[in-house]
Amino acid sequence: MITFFVSILLLLSGYFLYSRFVEKVAGVDYERQTPAFALKDGVDYIPMPWWRLFLIQFLNIAGLGPIFGAVAGAMWGPVALLWIVLGSIFAGAVHDYFSGILSIKHHGLSITEIIGIYLGKISKYFIRAFTVLLMVMVGAVFIMGPAKILASLTPEVLNMTFWVWAVFIYYVLATMLPIDKIIGKIYPFFGFCILFMAVGLITALLTKGYQLPELNLETLKNSHAEADKFPIFPMLFITIACGAISGFHATQSPLVARCITSERYGRRVFYGAMISEGIVALIWAMIGMSFYGGIRELNDMMNAHQGNAAYLVNEISHSLLGKFGAVLALLGVVAAPITSGDTAFRGARLIVADFLNFKQGPIKNRLMISIPLFVIGYLLTRIDFSIIWRYFAWANQTLGMFVLWAITVYLAQEKKFYWITLIPAVFMTEVTVTYILFAPEGFALPESFAYPLATLFSLVAVIAFFLYRKNYHKAREADMSR
Repeated sequence: MITFFVSILLLLSGYFLYSRFVEKVAGVDYERQTPAFALKDGVDYIPMPWWRLFLIQFLNIAGLGPIFGAVAGAMWGPVALLWIVLGSIFAGAVHDYFSGILSIKHHGLSITEIIGIYLGKISKYFIRAFTVLLMVMVGAVFIMGPAKILASLTPEVLNMTFWVWAVFIYYVLATMLPIDKIIGKIYPFFGFCILFMAVGLITALLTKGYQLPELNLETLKNSHAEADKFPIFPMLFITIACGAISGFHATQSPLVARCITSERYGRRVFYGAMISEGIVALIWAMIGMSFYGGIRELNDMMNAHQGNAAYLVNEISHSLLGKFGAVLALLGVVAAPITSGDTAFRGARLIVADFLNFKQGPIKNRLMISIPLFVIGYLLTRIDFSIIWRYFAWANQTLGMFVLWAITVYLAQEKKFYWITLIPAVFMTEVTVTYILFAPEGFALPESFAYPLATLFSLVAVIAFFLYRKNYHKAREADMSR
């Protein structure tokens, strides 16, 4: 129990202390007009109150990530708690905050265009395609899970196909309509429900006498049932994404950046939403490690259900909160992923519109971009869910790595304290490169090759950054002296 409360205290301290330092480094201007007013169009650029945007941002970035990812990550044991806490404070929240602030500074641009500004045209073209594919994958991934659950709860006539199409129809409406019509109205409610569910579950767990795990020298190890196949590095850092750092978040921050009324609210909305997600992930990781009697028992349950965290989430919610818990579980495993999927498609539409310079006021323009995206998304639902999920997890963290490098270059150009993103950028480079070299769905290289190659790649990236920084400032000084 000590570990749990210390972790909560650290996450809150991250928001109240470290976020202020990050805001100071960013150099926000409370009086500068935001895109919500300067580019108001009644569709995507609409001024909205910060508390509503906080709940929208939280639900956008949460989805199933801090629930399923945290339960799966708990299979490694208490070491997962370190990644959730430190990752949220020093990597994820900083990543999300700058994604939103840079979008505001660049008139609401999507993250792909921001990456292009700071990492060059080649990176921009690659990231455009990479991110749109990631977004469509998110939509596809977050269709299949809820559709399966809904099909199991309804009469046989309402089968899997019916619910896939039902979710798609909702996606079309949420993607096409102005952001304040559906997203602005129902997301705050669902966002509150996810927070309430997490607090309710941990309270029930504590009052019913469950033993929470402690992080100490004895438990600081790999407790995964298949430790040889699933080393802590890099597997844990890919499995727990949304509860620590997730590239998907950077695609969602510009949606909110287009509606925020002042840069003063950036810390509350972007940094605050990520810390809130970290708390939810922490709670679910703790529940996963304690509900079944221990980490070994959690591993047994996950293996017995082929890694299907949805079954465990449903059982835990029923057991701890009864019928009320069943309703909350349904919201968690159905509503949350659907609401992340629709903003994924909306984000993909905006990314395509940005690089085509295609105004999104007329509905026909929105249709011209959205229809092909939905067709691709539907085709992806025909592929095995587990395959899509594994590639989605890696692509998600890889995008986060690119975003961190772009922010680092921005800070270096502005002669700001770039170390706050350089260190996480290098770490995530090591994680993502090691994973794709080592994992079975990647190149499946032995550890003796994968780890040194990833370290070499990270070292080259660091050297390239410092050479760029040196040459950039030399060129600027030469221009100023003319």
